[in-house]
Amino acid sequence: MLLNSRPARFLITRLARAYGFLDPVSLVARMRGFAQPSEVAEPIELLRAGMLFHARGLVNTKAIQNNLDWIWPYWVEKQFNPADESFIPRAFSFSHINLTHRNWTAVGWPGVPWYPIVDPRGLVTPLYDGWSLDFWFVPENGPLLAPSKSGEFQQSLALTDNLVVSSIATWSAACIATKVRLCLTGGEPHCRVSVLAPAGERGFVAVVLRPYNPEGISFVHNIALASDRRGWVVNKRHTVEFDRAPVRHVLSVYKEGDVAQRLEETADFSELSEVECPVGLATAAALFPIAELQDEPLELSIPLYDELHPGRRPRCPAIPGWREAMAPLAKLQVGDRRTQSLFDLAASTLVLLTPEDAYPGPYTYKRFWFRDAALMLNALLTLGGVERTRRALAGFAPRQRRDGYFLSQEGEWDSNGEAIWIYHRFALLTGEELPAKWLEAVKKGVRWIQRKRLPLNAHSPGAGLFPAGFSAEHLGPNDFYYWDDFWGVAGLRCAADLLAATNAQLADGYRREAADFLATIERSVPAGLERRFPGAMPAAPTRRMDSGAIGSLVADYPLQIFPAGDTRMLRTADYLREHSSYAGGFFQHMIHSGINAYLTLHLAQVWLRAGEVPRVWAMMDCVARLASPTGQWPEAIHPRTRGGCMGDGQHGWAAAEWVMIIRNCFVREEGDVLVVASGVRPEWWQDAPASLGPVLTPFGPVTVNITGAPEGVAVRVEGEWRNAAPPLQIRLPGFTSLECVPSGTTTTFQLTSLL
Repeated sequence: MLLNSRPARFLITRLARAYGFLDPVSLVARMRGFAQPSEVAEPIELLRAGMLFHARGLVNTKAIQNNLDWIWPYWVEKQFNPADESFIPRAFSFSHINLTHRNWTAVGWPGVPWYPIVDPRGLVTPLYDGWSLDFWFVPENGPLLAPSKSGEFQQSLALTDNLVVSSIATWSAACIATKVRLCLTGGEPHCRVSVLAPAGERGFVAVVLRPYNPEGISFVHNIALASDRRGWVVNKRHTVEFDRAPVRHVLSVYKEGDVAQRLEETADFSELSEVECPVGLATAAALFPIAELQDEPLELSIPLYDELHPGRRPRCPAIPGWREAMAPLAKLQVGDRRTQSLFDLAASTLVLLTPEDAYPGPYTYKRFWFRDAALMLNALLTLGGVERTRRALAGFAPRQRRDGYFLSQEGEWDSNGEAIWIYHRFALLTGEELPAKWLEAVKKGVRWIQRKRLPLNAHSPGAGLFPAGFSAEHLGPNDFYYWDDFWGVAGLRCAADLLAATNAQLADGYRREAADFLATIERSVPAGLERRFPGAMPAAPTRRMDSGAIGSLVADYPLQIFPAGDTRMLRTADYLREHSSYAGGFFQHMIHSGINAYLTLHLAQVWLRAGEVPRVWAMMDCVARLASPTGQWPEAIHPRTRGGCMGDGQHGWAAAEWVMIIRNCFVREEGDVLVVASGVRPEWWQDAPASLGPVLTPFGPVTVNITGAPEGVAVRVEGEWRNAAPPLQIRLPGFTSLECVPSGTTTTFQLTSLL
């Protein structure tokens, strides 16, 4: 990097001082003083993403606050309103970005990597990071009504033959309902929007082109009417097609104000068929009499474009639809409608975000990380999504460097362990042998782990561990994070299992190294009074206890490096519950500064293994309450607005963890044993039978069914055992426990109440 060059540092310092600026070289040096020295201080990918993010924020700063007479997206209307608890003062803000309502929901088609998104008030963004469409009511008399500013609002996500976001805006004078979906037409993906007005008289529904999206400004320089006036051509490329012509088009450019301010003008606009806006804030409205939309919806179609090739309309071969994509996945049946709905929607989110690669989100995080991919694919795989997981795993080895590093971004030392672990999970849950290319990638990945560890005699707190790095990005400044090290141990253990049958000597070496690595970690855990919470495990050997310790729980879940109920893990979980929680969920004080749904569920998994079921249920209730009306979780959740405050508005890792907590409540593996029903709640089975399956386990697919009976409850376990049936432990809360080795594929256990 430029600052690592001595002549460059000298020149930058001289120039800064000459013009009276703060010396950036000195500033960076002071900032790095808070972290452990590391070979990758700031990953280029995150710097690039951050610069683009705040560049958008700078444009927002110029465009929004001096144009508050415009109609803006919901997050702006809330965040810029001094009477709203979402309000954020702007005096010294470097950029204006969405920090309070980062919630959106994607629609899509299985296997198609393009995602129109819908914001919490029905704003539709068809193209990746593009402009949006909004839907207003313009009465014959009185001010226009926009969902982002007023009215009651309902929104839901449903999956039948397609994935559909339904939004209903209601005012005393009118009601506008929209349905958004993605369809394949002639092999090309189109965003389709149906607009219906079930109530309202004497006015118009306005379809409005907006030069922004849920992140902020997205420039619109040119708008032209289609030749038949049944649509627009935006920026001389993208089209919005109506199934009928409106009674009126209104176009505007920045210097003339928002199109919202021109709807009542009496001038004749019939000759205005195109506008050019040098600022990039052109707007348009198409007006349809509301009476025409009460029975017959207006249909809009927007062809999608590949964001990597902006001039190209992607063509998709005949891809099976949603019914076919969901058919192989395990089915849940419980009496609690909220739990049922969130599970079904989480499963659909995992399918949606794994068209080939696994994306953590449809918008802000539409890129690849091994971390998110491994955890999302683990959930998808256990549901039975074998082929979809296989397709995603095929992309792992091509991302591996020649030195064996599984690279998604520089400076993350957890990725090799994660890649090898999910390879192993695939072999374990499917019973298949891995392809030779995958096994070769595993061996190369292990060599990287072995070489990456610091020498045991290094004069460093991280001796024998991985070097300092930024790890999962939200644990704090660069440090010797145990999160990375535990993944390294898991990678070595998993590689040993994968190669044991073909190279016993190599596998034995991997096991010895894994044992040495784990012993080194355990020796490095600080034991002095400065720990402030004796017995717990901090984020790194140099750290006091803080919210970054959430990363150390990976040794319990999902890796099971430590046995269930390990004192160190429970003490760490106790610390986090007492010092890093809010409203019943885990609150990440660093970076995210919000309630984190998926890490809350990591905590719940630790207590599930330990048998602390009431705590598990309380955390599940918290996460369920935090879900959006469409059943999604942003990466982090604002503690007051309950809107997203960090990352993508629809987070794939969060969906994966909701699937996994439900799955593990019904059935989970502990070594060579299957633990059944240990977290199943009474409200799931008391009024009707509850079941989940078939889910994949290391012993074969398993279905668990629980039925209430006058004398207790019946738990039926159906296993398609690959070899001998494993020992079963039946642990339904509130009932007697049983242990046995089933003699057949189906075994029913009669349990009696402990009360």
